[in-house]
Amino acid sequence: MEKSNSFTDANVVVKPTRERGEPLLGPDAIMVAIPSELTFMVDLSHAERALLGKLSPFKLFTVKRNKDLPLALAGPLLGAPQGVIVMERLIALGAKRIWVLGWCGSLQPYLLIGDLVIPTTALSEEGTSNHYPVDKKRCKTSSFLNKRLEDALLKANLPFRKGKVWTTDGLYRETEKKVAAYGKRGFLAVEMEMSALITLSVYRSVQLAGLLIVSDELFSLEWHNGIGANTLREKSRDAGRLLLDLCMGGG
Repeated sequence: MEKSNSFTDANVVVKPTRERGEPLLGPDAIMVAIPSELTFMVDLSHAERALLGKLSPFKLFTVKRNKDLPLALAGPLLGAPQGVIVMERLIALGAKRIWVLGWCGSLQPYLLIGDLVIPTTALSEEGTSNHYPVDKKRCKTSSFLNKRLEDALLKANLPFRKGKVWTTDGLYRETEKKVAAYGKRGFLAVEMEMSALITLSVYRSVQLAGLLIVSDELFSLEWHNGIGANTLREKSRDAGRLLLDLCMGGG
């Protein structure tokens, strides 16, 4: 009997499907990692809580879009495993364009707390991506969505940087050697989800873009934490408003 390779076998037991009573979503969905920003965006958009079935360790809200199917707001989430569960469920409910709002730690001295980052690719040091067999050369965020995001940021006069990020499961293993080495290699920031989400977007043939706000600085090899700072809160709100405007505008 031929042995099955778990990394290439497409016959899964637990499938992401739309369950009875769950909403049918429009093409756009925003995954909001931070609880406070999810609450802010829900209040701002007058979103309504949607009922979810089993295997949904997150909250889902929908925003009415005239006669179109609703925009989804989903979260909060932390780390690659939960991020992929959220994204798989959103795709099963109809989403085709996934926008991610999250925080990141800066690896570069020119990126300070409150600055904005658009990730293009991600180095994976998480354990979820390997379960999705894709061509690693294709693992990039959507150039089309990134262009829409860049144009919106420029129009709103919100400066940003675009480039590669480092994704890790080991929040407390971001060592001095790794921070220094990845900084020298041009990685902009470290976070916990993007490499897995990018891999899943390729596997499921959906578009993905991310907008990350620098919440802390690591580049000096001393941890400067910006959580609770007005700058971080204001820039996070600016980013949330911008994503809502982009998605509500259609396209």
